[in-house]
Amino acid sequence: MAVQVQENGRLFTISTKNTTYQMKADRYGVLLHLYYGRRCEGSMEYLLTYADRGYAANINDAGSDRTYSLDVLPQEFPCDGTGDMRSPALSLEYGNRIRGCDMRFAGYTVREGKYGLKGLPAVYAEEGESQTLEIVLRDTAGLAEVTLLYGVLPELDIITRSVLVRNISENEIRIEKIMSANLDFVGGRYDLITFYGRHCMERNFQRTPVAHMEQCIGSRRGTSSHQFNPMMILAGPDTTETAGSCYSMQFVYSGGFSGSAGMDQYDQTRMQMGLMTEKFSYPLMPGEVFTAPEVIMSYSAQGLGTLSNNLQECIRKHVCRGKWRDKVRPVLLNSWEAYYMDFDGADILALAEQAAELGMDMLVLDDGWFGKRDDDTSGLGDWYVNEEKLGGKMKELIYWVHRKGLKFGLWIEPEMINEDSDLYREHPDWAMAIPGRKPVRGRMQLVLDFSRKEVVDYVFESICKVLDEDTIDYVKWDYNRSIADVYSHTASDQGRVLYDYILGLYDFLERLSQRYPDMLIEGCSGGGGRFDAGMLYYTPQIWCSDNTDAIDRLRIQYGTSFGYPASCVGAHVSVSPNEQNGRVTPLKTRGITAMSGTFGYELNPEKLSAEEKNEIRTQVARRKEVAELIHNGKYYRLTSPFDGEAAAWEFVSEDGTDVLLNVVNLEIHGNRPVTYIRLQGLSSGAAYRDEESGRVYPADALMEAGLPMPAPFGEYGALQIRFKMV
Repeated sequence: MAVQVQENGRLFTISTKNTTYQMKADRYGVLLHLYYGRRCEGSMEYLLTYADRGYAANINDAGSDRTYSLDVLPQEFPCDGTGDMRSPALSLEYGNRIRGCDMRFAGYTVREGKYGLKGLPAVYAEEGESQTLEIVLRDTAGLAEVTLLYGVLPELDIITRSVLVRNISENEIRIEKIMSANLDFVGGRYDLITFYGRHCMERNFQRTPVAHMEQCIGSRRGTSSHQFNPMMILAGPDTTETAGSCYSMQFVYSGGFSGSAGMDQYDQTRMQMGLMTEKFSYPLMPGEVFTAPEVIMSYSAQGLGTLSNNLQECIRKHVCRGKWRDKVRPVLLNSWEAYYMDFDGADILALAEQAAELGMDMLVLDDGWFGKRDDDTSGLGDWYVNEEKLGGKMKELIYWVHRKGLKFGLWIEPEMINEDSDLYREHPDWAMAIPGRKPVRGRMQLVLDFSRKEVVDYVFESICKVLDEDTIDYVKWDYNRSIADVYSHTASDQGRVLYDYILGLYDFLERLSQRYPDMLIEGCSGGGGRFDAGMLYYTPQIWCSDNTDAIDRLRIQYGTSFGYPASCVGAHVSVSPNEQNGRVTPLKTRGITAMSGTFGYELNPEKLSAEEKNEIRTQVARRKEVAELIHNGKYYRLTSPFDGEAAAWEFVSEDGTDVLLNVVNLEIHGNRPVTYIRLQGLSSGAAYRDEESGRVYPADALMEAGLPMPAPFGEYGALQIRFKMV
């Protein structure tokens, strides 16, 4: 059993294959956190200590016992108003702006299977793969009730967390802050690993010691953002890729979020993740229930690599859904960097001709096919085909692309509207804008109010009219600005708008995936501005970044790999010099870097030389050979592209018999020393053969001493070696 309940229903132990999580409702009904870490047996209540701490408040139940203070004790779900002056997981406001709540244990339920969340994405599991623990807490004033949800996937060392808040009073209450997960550690020193960035340079790795302060990441942008990914790791100072303890939190949500870690005055660390507090004040009427988005947690005692493998497998098999979850993705050619919006139907057919000739599987028509859309100042919201521009109907274009043996894909941006559009002229109130003020523009566009059902319904039906014309095999869903004007013309309360907006987004995506179950949907937000587990529930791949430069992508994809599998990383080969930063890189290097994602091209093949076209044919063929290994294999980071002379990473099949090593040279020097790359994940005692050279190597030597890299292999040179177990 993954969940054990002891001591008359007061001690709760969650066990996975390698970890133990434990908490207890104490004599006052306070749910205290006892332990999370390497698997062990027995009660960890001995870890709690009690002392009279100066200025530490004591709950009334403790009477004259000054040693009992929630400002010191580790808690499962700390609340604002109990004397705990650290960051609360829950803050409620009642009538007359009174704040505070005191949640005590009121019962529990253990059941087979993984819980689901109404209107929100969540980890799922097949029969027999999971258990759910529900713990009910009730406010001592009898005004609100909280249900803590724990989903357990034992084989993956995954525990998920969510929270339901029910108004059991006779009046409205407001949720001012809610964290889906809280972890309290009674001791130890930790580093906080986060993934920061900007447009075209997302998910950079950052590691800082946790200090006596609250270190926060988050997004106020209405989206999970380019600036911080909704994921963080707490690791021991000596933790490496292959050794040491580390804990992760990953938010299954695509809107604003907050994550934090900090040490208190007694060197105890608190880690939290949940909804952002700014622009959030959610009203609950009597009887209503609020659902907090899910957090995925995992722990590893074997370093960051094992932790990443846990999360990657969870995302790949228990978040991504549908026909394309387990299927190798088609190699595509996207029209964007070939023509941008300056194209006609003949141009697109010419691209299709080139894609077919080079062995690709799909052509994608990007922005510019709809409304009056020749630049980014007009047309968004008008989801009808510009037949004059295409020189005919969309159905005819799709027909000819399919005739060439290719799948056909289309770009859309459903959540946005231009002021220069028919839709805006007809429904200006559908755009989010503060009354009496000029709206804030981003990329010359405004945001449609997806918190309103009639807006979602209208855009959904408009786009479906296009998708119903003929078989469209793929849709790229884009989102190209943040939400600045948080206002809905029909909302009963503006504090709920951003949360309800995300519910509207998920409703649209759920209906789209149900209506077109065979269609592959790729998420995008100016590249990687909404690369999160929430979107991956609906779109099994996400365009990783608008930056297609291979060397920048090494860092972007490195950071991404800490929480997400390669199977969902949208990665393409583009021209050199690169159009984002002007860097010159070999075509081989661009191919090897992009191959560690969904793989495709962003260029016009007609502008390539015969030699370059031949190399692309070779790349496409190679990708198809190794696609299954990349999609389903274990991913290992062998070096960091943020330091060192080479970036190296590896894919290993589940049974350890098939290995793909990738190396990109980052620096060149005269008379340089030899670089040795140590492989991981091989079968100890076995031997592996280089499939190209035929040379056989002992597995243990490859892992302990490494493989010498040929030197030199040029500026930004790259190599890819496939090994098979002998």
